[in-house]
Amino acid sequence: MDKHNALSREEIISVIEGKGRASRVPMYYHGWINPDVFGENKELAKSYLNSYPFDFEKIILWMPDKYKAPADDPSYRFMHRDPKESEGCSKALDAQTALQMEEIDDFLADFPNPDYHKTWERHLGEKTKYRVGYWWHWLFERHWWLRGMENALTDYYEYPDETHKLYQALTDFYIKYILNCKKYFDLDAVFITDDIGTQKYPFFSLQIFREFYKPYYSQLVKAAHEAGMHVWFHTCGNVTSFIEEFIDIGFDVLHPIQKYSMDEVEVANKYGDRITILAGFDVQQIIPNGTPDEVRKEVRHLIDTYSRSEGRLIMTLGNEATPDFPPENLYALLDETVKYGTGK
Repeated sequence: MDKHNALSREEIISVIEGKGRASRVPMYYHGWINPDVFGENKELAKSYLNSYPFDFEKIILWMPDKYKAPADDPSYRFMHRDPKESEGCSKALDAQTALQMEEIDDFLADFPNPDYHKTWERHLGEKTKYRVGYWWHWLFERHWWLRGMENALTDYYEYPDETHKLYQALTDFYIKYILNCKKYFDLDAVFITDDIGTQKYPFFSLQIFREFYKPYYSQLVKAAHEAGMHVWFHTCGNVTSFIEEFIDIGFDVLHPIQKYSMDEVEVANKYGDRITILAGFDVQQIIPNGTPDEVRKEVRHLIDTYSRSEGRLIMTLGNEATPDFPPENLYALLDETVKYGTGK
């Protein structure tokens, strides 16, 4: 059981919608931490996590695989061919080409059905917290997952019509999926990922974003909002130049505002009153190399930077915990967030 009481669903909604702070800063750390990564310190990590609140219920959602299909529905996959027939199948994942754009119409004709029954047969029990469902890959990540990174970044110029067809088909699939999320799981939010930034810059221009992403993201956010759900958006890298677009699209929560890639003070000052920040504590430098005191100092810095009288701040990690995470830094992270975040 949590040593500290979890925040209510109503408090979380108030924070996200900018209607007021909760009794402390909400915590989503557990959503990114698997105790197994702590190795011989696994049980110690578990004890820390069990002693501090996780203010959310995290639901992992199941997407179709690229090649593998369940036995009772051979069509519930994206690619209907043997992976050995794909170009570069032995290469790194981001260099493999499963889909040829010349085959786009045949590919779309055999698109998986978002109503596949086993996706929705889980019984989640009574909802006692704000419930978040997530899956990896929306548009850009799904695009390069099917086409390979190099092809994906040139498709906007060489295959623009085919790329629009792909994105609209994915959008139609996701909209139906989102509606099922509400119908079967009563989600309060969908948490989706598209890593569209490098450490220094976005992968593509603002013009490309507006042409190939904004129309489809807007459809997805509109569908979620109409179903009564928030949309949380994860994107690594420096995407500062896109944040105004994210707000215009209607994303409710943005994660992680990557340390050393983005200027968190600039982001907070320009946008912190218009979109909720799921502040991602740095996992590249401070967590593995910092002292507990440095971890506590950074917690205070993030809370001071992003906290608003109307809410708009949730604390978490910038990405999944890795084996170089000292357990004493985990304790400092959780403990300082509760202590300093109470009343903030």
